[in-house]
Amino acid sequence: MKTLWITSLFCTAIMLLTVGFRADAQDMPMDQHLDHRGHSMNQSPLMSSGNDAFGTIQEAIQELDADPKTDWSKVDLEVLRQHLVDMHNFTINVEVRSQRPIENGFEAVIRPITKMSEASLDRVFAVHPMQLKKETGWAMQVSKTGDLFTLRVTSSNPAEVSRLRGLGYIGIMAVGAHHQSHHWGMAKGSNPHN
Repeated sequence: MKTLWITSLFCTAIMLLTVGFRADAQDMPMDQHLDHRGHSMNQSPLMSSGNDAFGTIQEAIQELDADPKTDWSKVDLEVLRQHLVDMHNFTINVEVRSQRPIENGFEAVIRPITKMSEASLDRVFAVHPMQLKKETGWAMQVSKTGDLFTLRVTSSNPAEVSRLRGLGYIGIMAVGAHHQSHHWGMAKGSNPHN
């Protein structure tokens, strides 16, 4: 008898909770229903929108939408996407064959592992040495033999040489704050690499 009473009480409690939940759900706007964990279905606990390139493009769209002065006839997100592909390629799709100290800096030998990453390196190394010089004062010389790229990065300031060597290839590619402004310029249609 006691078991029957407890089972009955349990079933009644479940029924009341279900009715209460349904009443609450009916009062919610259609886009505010909760998933099985209690999260609003139109909001996600996740912060990442996907990979970095997709997230950068999404961020650019949000900023373009928020700016009433956006000239949508000039917006070119495809240029930004292509540049982000290049960034992915020179970060991921390369083999750093060697890095060694040289006088006043370092030398790195980079081998692209795909034809696309070779084309990306060609494009990036056509403009990055100039940007690096402008932003840091460091000299970057790039030569290509076959599919191997040799970078020599030096500073005239002896106090910066250890930093250069510590940064190495990928650090030299990532140093500075120009990437964000370049990406914003590309999204708005004023490609800073032209």
